[in-house]
This record gives sequence, C-alpha cells and structure tokens, in this order.
Amino acid sequence: MSTLLCDVAEVESPAIAAPAPSVGWARVLDFVELTKPRIAVMELVTVTVAAFVARWHALDLGSLLHALLGTTLVAGSASALNQCIEIELDRRMPRTADRPLPSGRIGLGEATAFGVVTGLTGVMYLAWFVNPTVALLGLLSWFIYVVIYTPLKTRSPLNTMVGAIAGALPILMGWFAAGGEWSLAPLVLFTILFLWQFPHFMAIAWLYRHQYAITNMQMLPVVDPTGTRAGVQAVSGAVALVPVSLLPAVLQCAGPAYLGIAFILGVVQLAAALWFYRSRSELSARYLLRASLIYLPALLLALMLGPFV
Repeated sequence: MSTLLCDVAEVESPAIAAPAPSVGWARVLDFVELTKPRIAVMELVTVTVAAFVARWHALDLGSLLHALLGTTLVAGSASALNQCIEIELDRRMPRTADRPLPSGRIGLGEATAFGVVTGLTGVMYLAWFVNPTVALLGLLSWFIYVVIYTPLKTRSPLNTMVGAIAGALPILMGWFAAGGEWSLAPLVLFTILFLWQFPHFMAIAWLYRHQYAITNMQMLPVVDPTGTRAGVQAVSGAVALVPVSLLPAVLQCAGPAYLGIAFILGVVQLAAALWFYRSRSELSARYLLRASLIYLPALLLALMLGPFV
C-alpha cells in the first residue's frame, strides 16, 4: 500500500542506530514510525482529493472517514511488512539504520504480527463500512507492494514501475469510496499519480545510489551508474505529466483555474527533470526532489478546489 513517496526528513538526514528496545510512550511512537506516517498521510490526501472530485456536491463524509481509517490500516500494514522483509537491508544503509526494526527497538516477530493484524483488519473494515471495490483495491495495492515490489527491489530495476502502480491505487480507492463510477476520469487521476512517481523517485534513487549499491538494490542509478537511464525516466515521466495533468479540466473534473496551475506546475517540474538529466548532480537531484514534493500537493489542492476557483 505504501508508495515510492519519501519524506523530506528521511532524505535530508542520515540515521544513527539505537540499540535498546523502546518502552512506554516511546514504544507507541516506534510502532507509529513503523507505519511510515508521512507516506500514509500523503496516501490519505490522495484518497480525500479523489473522493471530492468524484462527488463535489454530494460527498458522504461518513463514507470518506471510514475509507480513510481503513486505508490507514492497510497502508500501515504494507509499510510494516515491507520493513520486516527488508530488515537486513535497512541495517546496512545509514538512512534506514535507525528505523525501529534494524535498531532493535521493535522485534521482528511483533512487527510481523502488527503488520498482519492491521492489514487484515483494514481490508475487512473497508469491505464492511465502505464497499467491496475499495477493499479489493486496498488489498491489491497491499499485495503489489509487499509481495511483488519489495522483493523485486533486489532483482530488477522494474521495481520502480511496479511500486508506482501500488502507489497510485489509493486515488482509485478514494474515487470509489465516494461512489464514483468507472470512467475515464479516475483512470486519468491514477495516471497522474503513477507518472509523478518517476521523477520523484529517480531523484531519491540518485541521491542514495551508493547506499542502494551496498545492499544490491537494483535501482536504475545502481544498474546504470552514469545516471543516463535515471535521467531519461525522470524526464519521460515529467513530459508525460504535462498533457495528462490537463485532462481533468478537459473532462470537467476541475475548474478553469486548474488548467493554468497544472500547466505551470508541470513545466517547472519538467525543467527540474531536464536539469537533472543534463547534469546528474547532487544539487540537481535535490531540486528535482523538492519540485516533485511541491508538484503533487499543489496539483491535488488545485483539483480539490477546482469547482470553486
């Protein structure tokens, strides 16, 4: 369920391992950290935006709240089990060594139990309180992320594409949680979120290419140390996003102001991606990362406010 999203704090500062198991309130916070809350919050934002776009004037807030709670459980489960599988890899990378599992603050058995229980509870909750379609989408996202994407990271650079599918599915969950119907509109929203992840993650993969290489993770900058393929993928995603991001206005899923906002955001992100492709430097990668972190929340906000601006 978790996506390729990476929060700024994790990107900016390396971790220092802590050996002792946590207790009391610190232990609660460690279990919260196990769910990667910053990533979960972004997923909840996409669910909310999609629900508003699907039913601007007739949104059932009760169904939305149930969808958010169920999504939180499923997303937290996927993140926890991802870290259970990658515990040895996380121990070897400075940026992840202080996570609750590799640092020893939470045991592998209890983290696994936590992930299984929250996942099952989340899927059943979505099926009971929202609808079976949303529950199946949540289960599909969880399965792709935990069962396919996570082990694929050490086997093939295709892991980015697979992870992007899992990361884009929550926007469909929000659409159908609000009672939206199958149409071109939810597919466009899915495609926007899918494409956005390529420039975003290529910047992260370049910044941490040496750490990924230590663990033999098959990210593009590891497979191709020149960064050419990572740059091409970042630019390709950013280029495709420009026209695709305009489609919600064409489909009357957003107001007139959205068209201009989406175009400006797309061009700025594309410029950052082109700079990264041409220089493949730490500085250009950080600018691309920040551009992507501005792009998505701003675009989603423009979508959500579309009818009113």
